[in-house]
Amino acid sequence: MTMKLYCFGESGHSYKAALALQLAGLDWAPVKVDFFGGETRSEGFRRDINEMGECPVLVDGDTRLSQSGVIQQYLSDTYGHFGGKDASETLEVLRWVIWDNQKLSGMAGPCRFLMNFLPEEKRPTEVIAFMQARLKSTYGILDAHLKGRDWIVGAAPTNADLTCCGYLYYPEPFGFDRKAFPEIDRWLSNIQGLDGWKAPYDLMPGSPADRA
Repeated sequence: MTMKLYCFGESGHSYKAALALQLAGLDWAPVKVDFFGGETRSEGFRRDINEMGECPVLVDGDTRLSQSGVIQQYLSDTYGHFGGKDASETLEVLRWVIWDNQKLSGMAGPCRFLMNFLPEEKRPTEVIAFMQARLKSTYGILDAHLKGRDWIVGAAPTNADLTCCGYLYYPEPFGFDRKAFPEIDRWLSNIQGLDGWKAPYDLMPGSPADRA
């Protein structure tokens, strides 16, 4: 049975789940959610899809899950991809997933939203500057960790890679200069070289161009 992923192209958290499905070669299909039209705030979405009002949501038979890290772990546990080679790596992968959600994606997503999807006159410049400063430090941590490594954990790609890259392929400016972090740049190229890789707007329906 084809799995469904409720998602939208602008969502980096959706991209993490979509990329895990795509690179694992699993049978899945995206279901577009009209986030910018208010769908996730609707009574029907919160009743029938996800009470938290968020994307992504994975539906696999009778299983319905939200939160990208939970979806990635479910896919690893169920289908055997990207979870690490042993218990020690599994814990290390989880450590980086939580770190990303707090320090990297947790800042990059809102920063990108404020800079690109709000009217210019409503953009809080001081908040954006604070987020960018936090992110600069975070990029430095990841760049230093990747020195001498092809992947964040172990000798093969894992959910650690698929979560930490979630916002770093988007074209909209939010203060991330890929070339300023050579180890991150190399690592992102490694992920792009994986069979089946696609950029966010090519992998999921929905993009700013649809609203232009």
